[in-house]
Amino acid sequence: MAAQKNVEQITSMDTDFAQWYTDVVTRAELIGYSGVKGFFILRPYGFAIWENIQAELDRRFKELEHENVSMPLLIPESLLQKEKDHVEGFAPECAWVTFGGAEELEERLCIRPTSETLFCDHWAQTVRSWRDLPKLYNQWCSVLRWEKTTRPFLRHREFLWQEGHTLHATAAEAIAETEQMLKVYAETYENLLAMPAVVGAKTDKEKFAGAERTYTVECMMHDKKALQAATSHYFGDGFARAFDITFTDKNNQLQHPFQTSWGFTTRSIGGIIMTHGDDNGLVMPPRVAPVQVVIIPVAAHKPGVLDKADELLKRLKKLGLRVKLDDSDNSPGWKFAEHEMRGVPLRIELGPRDIEAGKCVAVRRPDGEKIEVALDELEARVPAILDDIHGIMFAKAKKNLDENTRNAVTLDDAKRIIVEHGGFIKTAWCGDEACELAMKNDVGVSSRCIPFGQEHIADVCLVCGKPAKHTVVWGVAY
Repeated sequence: MAAQKNVEQITSMDTDFAQWYTDVVTRAELIGYSGVKGFFILRPYGFAIWENIQAELDRRFKELEHENVSMPLLIPESLLQKEKDHVEGFAPECAWVTFGGAEELEERLCIRPTSETLFCDHWAQTVRSWRDLPKLYNQWCSVLRWEKTTRPFLRHREFLWQEGHTLHATAAEAIAETEQMLKVYAETYENLLAMPAVVGAKTDKEKFAGAERTYTVECMMHDKKALQAATSHYFGDGFARAFDITFTDKNNQLQHPFQTSWGFTTRSIGGIIMTHGDDNGLVMPPRVAPVQVVIIPVAAHKPGVLDKADELLKRLKKLGLRVKLDDSDNSPGWKFAEHEMRGVPLRIELGPRDIEAGKCVAVRRPDGEKIEVALDELEARVPAILDDIHGIMFAKAKKNLDENTRNAVTLDDAKRIIVEHGGFIKTAWCGDEACELAMKNDVGVSSRCIPFGQEHIADVCLVCGKPAKHTVVWGVAY
C-alpha cells in the first residue's frame, strides 16, 4: 500500500521530483553543503551508507584476488598527455595546480580525474616478465572533475569511488576481467541495493575516453530516468603502447600487455534514494542501511519497558545486525516519522501490553505492513523479515523498470513514448553515429547501452531504414 505522507518538510515526489530529492538528501542529513560549489560534505549517515557498500565491494574484490593500492593525487601534465584520446576526453573537467606555496610550478599538475595514467607510469617501471602478470589492483579514493552542473551524489566535482585497474598478458584475459567486474557491479546493485539493471555495452560515441569497449550498468529511477550506475572498460594494449609498458612472454618475446579499469561511486547512493524513496523520505535497502532495525519503546516510563527494549537490542546485535534503541524523550509518533524519513527498514514497537503478551510489533518501512513477532522467535524472524523487505523493494523497482520499458519501431513511435510515458525505449539501430545523434536531437534521448540480452525489435534502423545491427536501449539520463 502507498505510504501516507507524514513529513511535511519533504515535497511530494509527484509535485516536484527534483525538489523532493533535495529535501530528502538534506532532511535525512546525508549531505552538507561546503563553501565551494560542487564540493559536498558526506555527513555521518550518508557516509555510513558508503561504508557498507564499500565493505561488500571490497570483500568481493579481494575474493577475486585484487589488491588495494594508493596512487598520488596529482598527475604531471606531460604524463596525462601520453594517451591522446584519454586526455581529450577529460580536458574540460580537469582542475590544475600551478603554484606550490609561493612558487609557480615548472609543469602544471592535474588533480586526478581518474588514475589510468598513474597506473601505467608505475607499471612501465615495474612490469618486466610474464611472471609479473596479471596485476589486479584497486584504489579507494576521491577524484576531481570540474562539472558545470552539480547535484548531491549524482554529480559532484569531488566524489568518492573505487577504481580498479588491471594488467594482463592476453586480450582474452583482460576482456574476461572487464566482463567479470561488470557482473560484480550488476550483482551488487541487485543483491545489495535491491536495484535491477540493464547491462550491456556502450556505443562508440558513449564509451570511456581511451577505451576499446565500455560496459555499463544502467538503472531506472522512480521518475523513469536512467542512471549510469557503474562502468567497466577494456583498453586493449593502447595505453600500454602509449606508456611503453612491455613484458617478456614465455617464449622470450617482448609484448605489450592488455589493460582494464572499472569504477563504482557514491552516485550509487543517489540511485538508492531515487529508486526506493517515497513521500516520507528514504527507504533504505536492509543490507546497506546504517540502521537496519530501530526499537521504539511505547509508554517507556512504565516499569520494565526500557529494560526489555534494551534486552531486545542486545539480542539482535548478537546476530550482527545494525540496531538502534530510540529511548529519547520524543513522542512515539515523532520517532515513527523520524525513522521512516531516515528509511530504517524495520521498526520494532514494544509496550507494556506487548511484553505481557510475549510479543512485539514489527513494521516494514517499504509498505508499512505490521507483523506480530513472538519475543522468543525474535532471532529467527527479524533476519527473515529483513530479507523479505529486500525482496519487496527489488520487486517494486523491477516492476517500474519492466512497465516503463517499451519497444519503438519508428521515430514517431519513439517520440510518442517519450512524450506520453518517458522511461526506456528499445529500438533497432544500424550502428551509425548520425542516427544516434538524431535520437538525441529529435527524440531527446541518449543511448544507454547495447544490452547483452539482444532481442529482435525490427529488421531496420528506426532513423535511417538501413539494416539493423543492434538492439539499443535509449533514455533520458541523469
